[in-house]
Amino acid sequence: AMIAAYAQHEHGIEALQLFQQMEKAGVIPDKPAFLSILSACASQAALTEGKQIHARIVAIRLESDIVLGTALVNMYGKCGSLEDARMTFDNMPERNVVSWNAMLAVYAQHGHVGEVLQLFRRMLLEGENADKLTFVSVLSACS
Repeated sequence: AMIAAYAQHEHGIEALQLFQQMEKAGVIPDKPAFLSILSACASQAALTEGKQIHARIVAIRLESDIVLGTALVNMYGKCGSLEDARMTFDNMPERNVVSWNAMLAVYAQHGHVGEVLQLFRRMLLEGENADKLTFVSVLSACS
């Protein structure tokens, strides 16, 4: 709960420090803790820490969780690691409109128009329905 409070109030460094203390104490983080700490990493552009947390998620076999996968895509994108964002996205065993939108937003925020359009086409071909946020990403990439 404290990690979430720190992350929500833009105290990413404190959230990261608390997460590290929790790990040192042998506490196994749960899904909400991981979501909060990934948000903190994204807000701080803490790529190294984000990669360590990703490894921890894999180690405790939560990497197939669609919500955590989407949070990882978002974190990598906000840290500027488009390659890691795409690799994480491509390795997700299941995707929903939120995960598609996260990857589209990563490309759009970094000005990768071609990738946005290509991924949007793939999304539709795979039968995922676009929503308002999908169109925001696609249109913002084209503007």
